[in-house]
Order: sequence, then C-alpha cells, then structure tokens
Amino acid sequence: MTTQPTKTEPNRNPRRDKTRLSSVTTAVHLLKTFSEEDQELGISELAKRLNVAKSTVHRLASALLDEGLLQQNIENGRYRLGVGLFTLGSLVRSRFDVANSSKRLLTELRDKTQENVRLAVLEGRVAVYLHDFESPQTLRLKSGTGAQKPAFCVAEGLCLLAGMSNEALDKFLDEPREALTPKTVLDAEALRERIRKVKRQGYAIEDEECENGTRCLAAPIFQNDGRVLAAVGVAGPRLRMKKSQFSALAPVVLEAAEAISSSLGFAGRPRIYV
Repeated sequence: MTTQPTKTEPNRNPRRDKTRLSSVTTAVHLLKTFSEEDQELGISELAKRLNVAKSTVHRLASALLDEGLLQQNIENGRYRLGVGLFTLGSLVRSRFDVANSSKRLLTELRDKTQENVRLAVLEGRVAVYLHDFESPQTLRLKSGTGAQKPAFCVAEGLCLLAGMSNEALDKFLDEPREALTPKTVLDAEALRERIRKVKRQGYAIEDEECENGTRCLAAPIFQNDGRVLAAVGVAGPRLRMKKSQFSALAPVVLEAAEAISSSLGFAGRPRIYV
C-alpha cells in the first residue's frame, strides 16, 4: 500500500508570515500611541514609545500615510491621525446610529405585523442581526439578535448585497456556498437575478432558503449618501406567513425602511437604483 504525500500549502513561509503579523500589530500600536494630549508625534518619539527601530517606524508611518490613516505636518515633519480613520469610524458609528435610532420604528413594525422584525448589517459574507424583536404570538421564531447568517440566502442579506458594486458582488459570488435547505439557491447567475430584482422592486423575499419553515420579506435601509447601510425584515413561520400576503406586506416593510432611512438623514436617490 502506497502512502500519499502530505499536502503542504504552496509558497508559505512561516517566518515571513510572522514578520507580517508583527508589522500589522506594530502599525496598530503606532496608531494607538496618539492621544488627546499627544496629537502630533515625530519618528523618534514613536520609536521610543514602541521600542522599535526608527527605520521600522518610518516604514510603517509611510505606509499609513499613503492610506490616509496618518497625516504629516509639513512644518515640523511630525505625524498625526489621518482623516481615513475618521471615515472608518463614521462607518462604525453609522451602525450604532441605525441600531439605536430604529428601535421605536422596529417595535411599531413588530406590533403592526405581529411577526419577528429584524435589523441586519453586512459583515464580510454574513448578515449580522443587530435586532430581532420576537413576535407576540405563541407560535413564533426565536429571537436571533446577534446571530450571523449567510448573506446570500436571507432576505436581509440580499438587500445588503444589492448595495455592493458590481466588482464587489462578483468577488462575493466567486466564493463557494453551502446549501442550508433544499431550497437554498447556490447558482451565481440565479443569485444575481435575485439581487437585480431587489433593485427593481425595492425588497427581497426569503422562502425557506436559509431555514426550513421560515419566510421573510426585507427592504434596504439607506444612509445619508444613498448607500445601503442595513436592512429591515419581517420574518415568520411558513404556516402563518403566506406567499399571498407578500403583496400587502411589502408596502408596510418599505414604509418602515424609508422611515428609518429618513431618520439617518437620507433624502435623495438610493445608489442601488442608479
């Protein structure tokens, strides 16, 4: 009997990987060195505080400068935190804003529909549920607040994917997918068509693609610049949430999504419809 050679990952250099990881860690520590009291720091001071060579600090500072995460004072050569960090921070803040400002509207939607009402944002390849307010009915879905589900097979996820650029969506769909139910759609072109439909009609429908017995109708939420920030969905058991009810449910969910978008300062044209 012949033994198969052990598979090894090509072009992997553990020492090089460790060096790269160390550089990333040092770069993060460099950014954290700045404070309200020390808004500008030079190479020498940064090297001293980080206990690394000046050449290392200079190299990392140059890279962070190129990415807009640092700025340099041309008068004294010192560095300060860049506006790129403000942009990243604004993205994080916007998620907190939508989670906080939408609570009342989500609760009203739950009371109106008598079904679970969910608020989700996109994190990598998954839809993360910031809120999932349970239906008051005896037969209901369990709250999934904090849960993560594959974005391609939940209604909220399809709304979030509709906000991606064509290039980003192509990259997303290039990754492998796994069926969660017999109804899970895996074909890339079929998923593209579902996302195009979200753009045309303004909402997405989930019919047991993620969980057996569960249906959902969701609509995108837009931030002030017209980009998709989150999605609101109404979900319930198949036995009560009939397909024939979707045409009546859609305007109710769209109205709630528009109200949340307005609370975030959105008053223009959604970018996904451009």
